[in-house]
Amino acid sequence: MQSVLAKFIMAGSVLAGLVAAQPAFAASCKWTAKMEEDEGGKVLTASVCGGPKADAHLMLVCFDKPVLSYDLGAAGQQLEPGNSASFTFKAADKSITKTLQLEEMYNYFTLELSGPTDPLLALLRGKGDVTVTADKYGENSFPLTGSSAAIGKVLAQCGKGSAGDAD
Repeated sequence: MQSVLAKFIMAGSVLAGLVAAQPAFAASCKWTAKMEEDEGGKVLTASVCGGPKADAHLMLVCFDKPVLSYDLGAAGQQLEPGNSASFTFKAADKSITKTLQLEEMYNYFTLELSGPTDPLLALLRGKGDVTVTADKYGENSFPLTGSSAAIGKVLAQCGKGSAGDAD
């Protein structure tokens, strides 16, 4: 009996060590959709953390059209006002390059997408990981776990405005 118990404890210790050795975002970062505070009130936001320190973020909101934001995390500390940059989003065997504009107030890059069928949204709703790269800012990887459901919730709000809007 002690032998079985000892093997169970040993296996548990090995498993705990393997989980601890995985990249930070693998265990703690997955896509979610929840209400977030914005300057105009609360807005439904799909987001995920990533990068080597899990301090970079991709965020999606939708008013009339979907807007994707990319917070570089620690790499974004030296951004210059009025800046824009070309970023490549790569997942599986597909890649899409877009020019994102710096949102100076929040210190992250943004892009208004063409609509719910934008090819970048299809890429982000895939499986595995997406890697976002730019010559000047390096690269960050984000898991796509939960992305399809989270993005779908936000896209369902497109064109509906916030609760306080009178259209």
